[in-house]
Amino acid sequence: MIDFIAVFIFFFAVIDPIGTVPVFIAVTRGYDAAAKRKIALIASAVAAAILLFFAVVGELLLTAMGIPLPAFQIAGGIVLFLFALSMIFGESKPEEEVRIAEAHHETAIFPLAVPSIAGPGAMLACVLLTENARFNLMEQVQTVAMMLLVLVVNLLLMLMASGVQKVIGDSGASVVSRVMGLILASVAVTNTLAGVTSYFKIGL
Repeated sequence: MIDFIAVFIFFFAVIDPIGTVPVFIAVTRGYDAAAKRKIALIASAVAAAILLFFAVVGELLLTAMGIPLPAFQIAGGIVLFLFALSMIFGESKPEEEVRIAEAHHETAIFPLAVPSIAGPGAMLACVLLTENARFNLMEQVQTVAMMLLVLVVNLLLMLMASGVQKVIGDSGASVVSRVMGLILASVAVTNTLAGVTSYFKIGL
């Protein structure tokens, strides 16, 4: 059985539902309430489909390309770490993706579903946390359930976006995003070290 709390926090960090709120507000500016609900539902459905694809097929693709999972785990950990650093020291998720939304005037798909919800960090997390050698089928199902739960939280926050934005403001969303970046950095280092250990065990 997986550690439900740890997996939930991991996905919460990489998906960052609170950081999605200002992005959603920027993307849906000028839409009526019904249109905003539709955009939130479409974005959530698209993001869920993308992440489920990586959870189910991600490792198979790596195997087909002859890439050992420990190597991907190391690379994924490094990418996650760099992603976390960008959340901590660079533009926070809300600041960066609000700017993208305002520049491109897109709605549900870009930048809301990708990369705001189903970003590179979330895709990598789906592959790393459903590794066949480390997790049995039931544990993988549990992991996917936690991922979907975070997406549900993300959807609820989008539906309540106006109220959430009034409570935490842009600065609050930025602070939360940076805290999530710190948590993600710690998880990324753990994954990288686990990948290095697994790689040398296989080599031996």
